[in-house]
Amino acid sequence: MEQEDISFTDFIASSIHDMKNSLNVQVSGLEKIAIQMRQQGDTVAFQSLGLMIYQANRMNANLIQLLSLYKLGKSIYPVDIDQYSVSNLIEEVVLQNRSILDFKGITISVDCEANCYWYLDRDLVTGILINALNNAYNYTRDQILVSAKINAGYLELRVEDNGKGYPAYMLQDDNVAANKGISFSSGSTGLGFYFSSLVASLHKNGTKHGSLAIENGGAYGGGCFVVRLP
Repeated sequence: MEQEDISFTDFIASSIHDMKNSLNVQVSGLEKIAIQMRQQGDTVAFQSLGLMIYQANRMNANLIQLLSLYKLGKSIYPVDIDQYSVSNLIEEVVLQNRSILDFKGITISVDCEANCYWYLDRDLVTGILINALNNAYNYTRDQILVSAKINAGYLELRVEDNGKGYPAYMLQDDNVAANKGISFSSGSTGLGFYFSSLVASLHKNGTKHGSLAIENGGAYGGGCFVVRLP
């Protein structure tokens, strides 16, 4: 029987998929233990497990981003842009991350009108918001704001925090994804920025296309993760 050829990238993608499934099982187990610790009044163990669960969820999000990038690179990802309720999308993302935010005592607010609808790929934009929330979780003191509004023909999604904001070197150019390389001191690979920027650019309307920007200020004076979709 002739052995089927498999590329290195295909092998890596398959391995990532297995790791993601295993990680999901571990996260589920950690969350059950954390609930038990909270019920027993062991706040120190509860908070320590919260940090572990956050890191595990962040790793899981990174693995999903890698798989999505692999499929997009192979042109096998079914980009499906349709009209969705933006408020419902945000609500689902916040609910999905509520327990992680509670571990750190973070208050999250949402500012989006119920009648806000837009054309987008729901799964990919969900990935952008999860990435932005993970980033804000890491840098906020205790508050995060997720907002959405239609501005000059674009849907503007913002995730803001009340942390110290982005360092000056990250704000020097507009091309957020392409020029944010690997940092061995911080451990940052720039994967989240690259994924979010690519997903935003896949949203097009005539000559307009989506974009990602980071800035400081906003409602809380901290970092602002801003995505605009035409």
